[in-house]
This record gives sequence, C-alpha cells and structure tokens, in this order.
Amino acid sequence: MQENVSLRQFNTFGLESRAQFFEEAESTEALTDIIKNPALKEIPKFILGGGSNVLFTQNINALVIKIAIKGIELIKEDQDYVWLHVGAGEKWHDFVMYCVDHNYAGVENLSLIPGTIGAAPMQNIGAYGVEIKDVVETVEAISIETAEMRTFSKEECLFGYRESIFKHALKGKLIITGVVFRLNKKPVYHVEYGDIQKTLAEMNVETPTIKAISEAVIRIRESKLPDPAKIGNAGSFFKNPEISTSQFDRLKSDFPNLPGYPTTPGFIKVPAGWLIEQAGWKGYREGEIGVHARQALVLVNYGGGSGAEIKALSEKIQKSVQDKFGVSLSAEVNFV
Repeated sequence: MQENVSLRQFNTFGLESRAQFFEEAESTEALTDIIKNPALKEIPKFILGGGSNVLFTQNINALVIKIAIKGIELIKEDQDYVWLHVGAGEKWHDFVMYCVDHNYAGVENLSLIPGTIGAAPMQNIGAYGVEIKDVVETVEAISIETAEMRTFSKEECLFGYRESIFKHALKGKLIITGVVFRLNKKPVYHVEYGDIQKTLAEMNVETPTIKAISEAVIRIRESKLPDPAKIGNAGSFFKNPEISTSQFDRLKSDFPNLPGYPTTPGFIKVPAGWLIEQAGWKGYREGEIGVHARQALVLVNYGGGSGAEIKALSEKIQKSVQDKFGVSLSAEVNFV
C-alpha cells in the first residue's frame, strides 16, 4: 500500500488530488484481502475505476482502491447469443472492440466511451439509442463491509437513464468486480440517429454491419468530443433533462428550434448541450478551465485548472439554463 499518492494520472480531467492511501486490486482475491485486512478496517474506502466520470475537488482522505481486474471469457453460447464474463478493470472501449472483432452485436453503438467495465452498469452508460442495460445479464459485486460476493440480475440493477441501484441505494456499499454480457449473434442494428445515418452515407456504407456502425460512432465522437489525453475532460458533464410535454410545448413556442425526443409517455428529453449553447456558454473560457468550443456539453481543463473551479463553473451554467429556460440540469459527473 502506498501513501500520499497523486491521482492526476488516474482521472481524465487531469486534476491534481492526492490519496492518503492507495492500492491496486488486480483480482477479486486481492480485493477481498484488502477488505478483510483488519489493519485497514477502520479506514474509509474510495473505489476508482477509469476515472472518466469523476471530478476531484479535494484530496481523498481514504484508501483509494484502483480496480484493475482484467479478463474477457466466453462462458456460454447458443445459436442466437454469446455470454461473456468481463473483469471490472477492463477498458470499456477495448471490450467493444473485442465484440466488434468477434462479430458479437449489441455494444457497437457504445464505441469510444471512456471508462472501465465496472463503471458502466453503475452509470447505465448509453449512446445513439443503446444503453448497457440492453446487454447486461448479471453484475457481480463485493460488499465493502463484509467482503461477501453477490450477483445482481439485470432487474435487480434497477437501471434507469444514467442510473442504477449502485449509484443510489447501494452507493458506497459495493465494489463491482465483473459483468456478464449477453451479445447477439444475429445483429439488430440501431441506426435511427441522424448522425449515424449521415456518417454511414459518407462512408459509402449501404448495408450496415457491426464494424461499420462502430467506425461511424468513433468518427462522430472524435469529431465532437475532445481527446482526454490532449484536453482534460470527462465527456458529457450533464444529463439530458426530461421535461413534461406541456413544458416542452411552452418552450417550443418561445424557442422554435428546440429539439426534443419523446421518452416515457408525457415526457420529452431535451439535449442539455443545446440548452447550454443557447445560454451562451459554448467556447467560454475562464483561466485554465472552460466549455469546449465544439461541444457545449463538455467542460474542460486546459491544464492548470482545479476541480473546485470546474464545479463552480458547472453551477453557473446550471443557474443560467434554469433562468433562461426553467429547466434543471443534473450533473452526470460524480463530484468528490
């Protein structure tokens, strides 16, 4: 176990924060040993995956456990599906590329999303008409208190829009160690989003394939989102808000170009990036932090910013959108 460790390299914002204690767990057994160690029992634990959805606003006075459990294993298959067990420390995009290479369908629309497998069910990550709940079979987790292992069915995960039981009722109580995914041998393509259709056309793809859709999504994301290796960021900072149909109709009369996508009956999802851009924040810079010039949904650290500064900027943006549109924005990124 290390002490006073910099976490700058372990978060995609590239923010400086120091861990009081730090240990990496490369297996479930190693993780169990850490949890059961009586010398560590009273020390608070902070679980870190890929650091792609976290905003460090202070030093972490706890034992930071970096989950590095790897492995992709085919555990079952039939004529229609394959079931893969994947370690929580695997990079999400590496897993997607594994599926694309093996012609397993279901996650190609989720290409190039940063982060690890363990964080994916916590956030119920999603993009271009697909969410992880569509392909999850079970989630394996270990109790931080007792080291007891538990397996959650998809239904028990209580997945919602960027939500799960791990993010709320069981937050801070469990560590996800692995996920079993069910992938399709007979692809059902999701190409209804205009960006995907347009990009496939630009690629001269007439008949979609798993690989073509993945390549299209990668092109779209690279054109819109900054590379964290070059500019510190955590991707989409805010969730797309859902508002009532009546509120949407009122806003539409004042803002005719307002886009919206029906979700559950009586509710419309509105792009947070559009709201933020219309409120005048796109390309805004304040010292070493700001709002990305190409995508207003992304807050960035140009190199010397702090988590506290980014948090303060996010709160200004929330107030501005609330004042202009009467719509509340919720952060997708977790503040620490």
